[in-house]
Amino acid sequence: MKKTSLYQSHLAIDAKMVHFAGFEMPMQYTGVVHEHLAVRHKVGIFDVSHMGEILVSGPHAIDLIQYVFSNDAQHLDVGQAQYGYMPNAKGGIIDDLLVYRIDSQSYLLVVNAANIEKDWNWLLTHNKVFGASLQNQSDQWSLIALQGPQATSVLAKLTNTDIGSIPFYRFVYGKVAGIDQVLISATGYTGSGGYELYVPNEGAEKIWNSLIQNGAEPCGLAARNTLRIEMGYCLYGNDIDDTTSPISAGLSWCTALSKDFVSKDQIEKQKVDGVSRKRVGFIVNERGIPRQSYGLVDESENVIGIVTSGTQSPCLEKGIGIGYVDREKAIVGNIIYVSIRNKQVPATITSLPFYHAE
Repeated sequence: MKKTSLYQSHLAIDAKMVHFAGFEMPMQYTGVVHEHLAVRHKVGIFDVSHMGEILVSGPHAIDLIQYVFSNDAQHLDVGQAQYGYMPNAKGGIIDDLLVYRIDSQSYLLVVNAANIEKDWNWLLTHNKVFGASLQNQSDQWSLIALQGPQATSVLAKLTNTDIGSIPFYRFVYGKVAGIDQVLISATGYTGSGGYELYVPNEGAEKIWNSLIQNGAEPCGLAARNTLRIEMGYCLYGNDIDDTTSPISAGLSWCTALSKDFVSKDQIEKQKVDGVSRKRVGFIVNERGIPRQSYGLVDESENVIGIVTSGTQSPCLEKGIGIGYVDREKAIVGNIIYVSIRNKQVPATITSLPFYHAE
């Protein structure tokens, strides 16, 4: 198992460590609900250094990215980030990722930890045509996510950069806690605002400890998961994978059919013809927590879908889930049933996100 630069810092505050995507990662510190609510109402801090960073540069960098990436990165400003996915040859999803435009000819691709090697090989394969410069910088960077409504006030104590003026999905470089060249990005995976800090490994521990000393609550992967489920965000390996139609997954919004890219024709056909299943959110109407792979059935107990993510929502205090159901059943307000321990528990399909900030 790999260890992030913050491994010893986690042990020092009694984190419960687990194996995740090839890394030893903190699952929780003081408890999932406590950490979750800290992010919703105050500010939490996550070590997400297991994520991968791939630098694509040179005069043909944008040509490669445009071909392998679903969204249209052509008009990104320097200092702007964009979400999308890399389609595979069959119209499925290799990975979802963020693209950061660093300068006129350089882009940073931030990919999921479990997919770094797969994504790298996919880029190498297609780059034979384009000839961009590729660097896998995943081992050079630590990634610290500072999330919550108090994130700006906490981070402002450690930097002279005007972080409050960074728009959503934009980034700047600045000094944080005395560490130079930190990429400060107004992004996150929690729905409660904040920043993601890309830090040279040697500066990670100082920034991590400084943020905690100034009020940030250490949070583990368990709270990160409950937070993203409340927002209805996809998790690769749960809600999307190589077999998933991006149209079924609700990713039409980041699919730029106005340009050419891998599997464009298949994905466009999915959109025109319609898909058999759609990703939905649902709230359980009785006691019960939906979990990945639980069945979804109709009132006659006919199988109509499957749960891909689920939890007990700390904010709603109800069971919530994400899953795929037959298209004709995927209507907000419809009652479906979750198969939990041989019991069919009613649930209501709802619009996403589940959680709305106060």
